[in-house]
Amino acid sequence: MLENIKAVIFDLDGTLVDSMWMWRDIDIEYLGRFGIPLPESLQKDISGMSFSETAVYFKETFGISDSLEEIKKTWNDMAFYKYTHEVPLKPGVLEFLKRLKKRGIRTGIATSNSKELVEAVVESLHISAYFDEIHTSCEVAKGKPAPDIYLLVAECLKVKPEECLVFEDIPEGILAGVRAGMKTCAVEDDFSLSMTEEKKELADYYITHYDEVV
Repeated sequence: MLENIKAVIFDLDGTLVDSMWMWRDIDIEYLGRFGIPLPESLQKDISGMSFSETAVYFKETFGISDSLEEIKKTWNDMAFYKYTHEVPLKPGVLEFLKRLKKRGIRTGIATSNSKELVEAVVESLHISAYFDEIHTSCEVAKGKPAPDIYLLVAECLKVKPEECLVFEDIPEGILAGVRAGMKTCAVEDDFSLSMTEEKKELADYYITHYDEVV
């Protein structure tokens, strides 16, 4: 899997950390403040969107009167404690990051989350030293499944797209890596178990645990 690979780029939620459960809880609580029940299709509808794109979706779909910046600040505030106290690394991640560093393979994070939250979680889990570049979809024109964020991270890592291996947990993210011209590995996550076959069809590889990377 790592043959001819000079850089490995990770998604964050559901890929590096076990956090997808948290966002459903936050959506329920947030919409509940406005008396709005959680639509069953919401997580699928916003899958892959950047933090900013999701704020636009909420504002337009649910008629939220708060500004986009107020919406994003509220989400950051709601998620911060959970990210720094309740969100663990996925099994095998730390050992894999150590292997990559030892082999001199460059690493990056390409996430749809906010910059504030991704920085908070990598610091709280003591893994920031293992990443050469960390970027969010808010820095590019379009979120996943567009390839923009992966191309940005590859450019910052100074590697060609075909020299990159992407780890992702949802179809939209895998598709972003494919469209960027990169190798892709789908990661199993409870949130996306119903999408397993779709993920396997899109990705070059599929793992249930990082120990399977050889």
